Amino acid sequence: MGFRKTVEFCMLEQAQRILKDVFGYDAFRGNQAAIIERVATGGDVLVLMPTGGGKSLCYQVPALLREGLAVVVSPLIALMDDQVATLDELGVPAVALNSTQSPEEQRDIADRITRGEIKLLYLAPERLVQPRMLAFLQRQRIALFAIDEAHCVSQWGHDFRPEYLQLGQLAEQFPHVPRIALTATADRRTREEIVNRLHLQQAERFLSSFDRPNIFYRIVPKEQPRKQLIGFLAERRGDAGIVYCLSRKKVEEVAAFLSEQGFPALPYHAGLPSDLRAFHQKRFLNEEGLIMVATIAFGMGIDKPNVRFVAHLDLPKSLEAYYQETGRAGRDGLPADAWMAYGLQDVLLLKQMLNNSEGDERHKRVEQHKLDAMLALCEETRCRRQALLAYFDEELPQPCGHCDNCVDGVQTWNATEPARQALSAIYRSGQRYGVGHLVDILLGRDNEKVRGPGHQHLSVFGVGKSLSEGEWRSLYRQLVARGLADVDLDGFGGLRLSNSCRPLLRGEVELQLRRDLKPQAPKASSSAASQLVRGEEREQWEALRALRRKLAEEHSVPPYVIFPDATLLEMLRSRPSTLAEMARVSGVGARKLERYGEAFLEVLNGKAEAPRAVTDLRHELISLASAGMTPAQIARQLNCTEKNVYSLLAEAIGRQQLSLEQALDLPEELLGEIQDAFLDGEGELPPVAEIADLFAGRVPDGVLHCVRAALQAEFEV
Repeated sequence: MGFRKTVEFCMLEQAQRILKDVFGYDAFRGNQAAIIERVATGGDVLVLMPTGGGKSLCYQVPALLREGLAVVVSPLIALMDDQVATLDELGVPAVALNSTQSPEEQRDIADRITRGEIKLLYLAPERLVQPRMLAFLQRQRIALFAIDEAHCVSQWGHDFRPEYLQLGQLAEQFPHVPRIALTATADRRTREEIVNRLHLQQAERFLSSFDRPNIFYRIVPKEQPRKQLIGFLAERRGDAGIVYCLSRKKVEEVAAFLSEQGFPALPYHAGLPSDLRAFHQKRFLNEEGLIMVATIAFGMGIDKPNVRFVAHLDLPKSLEAYYQETGRAGRDGLPADAWMAYGLQDVLLLKQMLNNSEGDERHKRVEQHKLDAMLALCEETRCRRQALLAYFDEELPQPCGHCDNCVDGVQTWNATEPARQALSAIYRSGQRYGVGHLVDILLGRDNEKVRGPGHQHLSVFGVGKSLSEGEWRSLYRQLVARGLADVDLDGFGGLRLSNSCRPLLRGEVELQLRRDLKPQAPKASSSAASQLVRGEEREQWEALRALRRKLAEEHSVPPYVIFPDATLLEMLRSRPSTLAEMARVSGVGARKLERYGEAFLEVLNGKAEAPRAVTDLRHELISLASAGMTPAQIARQLNCTEKNVYSLLAEAIGRQQLSLEQALDLPEELLGEIQDAFLDGEGELPPVAEIADLFAGRVPDGVLHCVRAALQAEFEV
């Protein structure tokens, strides 16, 4: 064995040891080992790896193998804090330097770096390229530079950040320091832009498969979107998920609607105050079972591995956006769902936005091409996964068997003649009317709207009675999606013919279209979450999650930083009974074994389930009440009596974990009346039984217990 081979072998052996001892994993996945070896031996690398593929290990392991400080460039503070918290739990000295810290804190971090006490430093790109920071780093021994979310360098992408363009200077200023650029999504054009702008021409490229086999893709025609969303969520109670909407107003409305329906939901969009956005994001990361209703402003900083679903109530602008947003589900490799409701109105709205956007014609053409590719996926008649991967230049030889088209099958029909009638209706009515009016003409509806312009006299009036209104709407949606009809953005947003429809109108081609299936009742197995644990395991699973939550609160970190769901699931299935057996569970490294091993063994051996299950219930109740749910809704969600809910609410108010306003929505007059009744006497507050008769039939006794607890807490302060 030559010297170089020996060095590589030793390096890989060391890397394996770090992987097991620090991170608790037995083996590298996919390209990880080759990437780590290349960076550890001083080479530059470009890494394309899907979300959840293990990108962070690609620079964290070499950081521990090489001498000196590893500098990680990350675009969001939340993302940095999350990584630092995770590394801290693993016993790896890491810090983030950002604008939220005081000058004293920043000086302390600089001193620790100079003393060689820190292995990984997380920085925003704008901070890294400041002359003072570059000069400071020149004085340190730098192990490597890792540029995360490298697609932010692309001016074509929806995540473009101008400050990323300045990162190319690292190649000149630190010529002997290896650089690794990482991204979860980049088409060929974006890859070339990353290479050119970051001066990574000599970098070895590692392109992993874009396939996320654990995600089930489903796209449904939008009919009654809120009702459809509730149907989808009904089987996913208690799961964390994201619901994407296009507008801020819709985000607010859908979040309020879901809360009313008993689903704890929070809004997130760029129009909210930054401190409220940060608070909602923190709650989403730290609590179980919350739903974030958001615009695309929410996403890149989300490192939560157990997001079980991503739902779209509006169409994304491109397949890159769709892939990235759906990719936030199931990062832990466990089953997850990507669901979308899509309709013609989405297409009209996005085309309008594109038409009104700034930018030259070339840019608009590129954006239009991306939107067309997104529409093609929605109307796809073959395997969705095959179509999605083909867009990213990847071939999936066989249909996946794990998307709606594969599972439900797709019916197509010869729509040649109806399509000609539909196009003819557009032309004969003057190419200025919307779908509703056109359908009225085809169905022969003799109403004021049709009579006004005299459209009851058109030759196409009433020729389409063999199809239903829904079928005509579906047909028009598909004509627009296929580019056979277009939207008149200069006029009133009506439909007009496009040049590509001529062969169809002349009878030169036939047209096969997708037939929208009637929605079926969801199958019991369709929920990703229901596939995680079986009925008999549920109690112990909840006990493990409750312990994890308790430890997370004590250490002020999100629960998944203690252990991800995948690790808990392996504990549940392998049932270790000793610390040595626990050490063999994937994700249990030396530090976590020492810190938490005994506590989790106790739960697995049945010695500590009951009290923690109650803690779990209390925690969930506080989350639900904070999200605006009523006691009756909470009782349904937690499957317990309202009396129990009021009792736990009163306890939480007494401990000042909840305010009275969060727990109850009482009219001000009534609240004042109840408070006066308690404060009427002198000395201590009377028990509820003494004043209950005054409010019999007006409020449950539980409300009185809550008000009393709030007054008691005030007195104790």
